[in-house]
Amino acid sequence: MKIKSYIYILLVCYAATFLRLFLNNNFIVSIIGSLLFGFVIAKRLSYSQEKIIIGGFFSCLTSFSGFIYFLHKIFVQEGLIRLIFWFNFIVILNVIIMYFGFWISRKFT
Repeated sequence: MKIKSYIYILLVCYAATFLRLFLNNNFIVSIIGSLLFGFVIAKRLSYSQEKIIIGGFFSCLTSFSGFIYFLHKIFVQEGLIRLIFWFNFIVILNVIIMYFGFWISRKFT
């Protein structure tokens, strides 16, 4: 990858981080990220475009640490059973939403 691609990655990381701070809701960020991720993976992108969008934007928008923090709060406040329920619910819902984004992308192209 060229230096220009790294600069683009930094810019999209900055934009995604700002968007994440603006939304400030892990569940909504997760749903939006899954929908957009499904939409993007359906497109045929070059290697550098894929790394910029998926590796830069989505990794900062849907950060794993935000997901873990959300699950930690549920575990501390509501217990293990709620944690297991929410974990499974979020993962299954995100896979469905990602497929929906993939399907939408295929319908429009």
